[in-house]
Amino acid sequence: MSTKKILIADDEARMRKLVGDFLKKEGYSVVEAADGRQAMELFSETPNFELIILDVMMPGYDGWTVCREIRKSSQVPIIMLTARGEEADELFGFDLGADEYISKPFSLKILAARVQALLRRVEDNKGLKSFNGLEIDDHGRYVYVDGTNVDMSPKEYELLLYLSENAGKALSRDQILNAVWDYDYFGDARTVDTHIKKLRLKLGEKGELIQTVRGLGYRFEVSR
Repeated sequence: MSTKKILIADDEARMRKLVGDFLKKEGYSVVEAADGRQAMELFSETPNFELIILDVMMPGYDGWTVCREIRKSSQVPIIMLTARGEEADELFGFDLGADEYISKPFSLKILAARVQALLRRVEDNKGLKSFNGLEIDDHGRYVYVDGTNVDMSPKEYELLLYLSENAGKALSRDQILNAVWDYDYFGDARTVDTHIKKLRLKLGEKGELIQTVRGLGYRFEVSR
């Protein structure tokens, strides 16, 4: 039985209960939000939601606003629910980062099937991290730049993986040494600089994702 946690945000209590009860019967754990603001609060307080269902038209923050805010920090699957089925609305939702768009009224069985498909897709891609054309396959320990495999030494791969897992954070050379070379490594911090230089060369244009933080170390930065 699945125990994956799903957040449902809809200002219609009847709709929340209908969807929530059905998904609970399917084996999911469900948390409800009565509006967009509460959805944002719950998402911030509970970081382990595995899927979010958002109604578009909600008071406070609408579904599009919530989707946009969540996408600033998370790639959790998002299904948008709307009373309107206009193409422009759907395209706008996808542009914001929504994964699915379902128009009301809808079949609960179809919704459950979409939920299952999205969660399965996430599970299949869990080991693959993508950053603007740079892909890191954590299962096979492969690195691809625009679809082309890049040969990496074990240490170069571990360094890139550590930087990417801490995207947006300024990391000191000592932090990087401790994480990648472990705490028993007593090498010079210049070791980090040397490996960063090699890594940037191998990544080509994608080497720009690894930025130098003057006086400290490095930061893996991906533009949004």
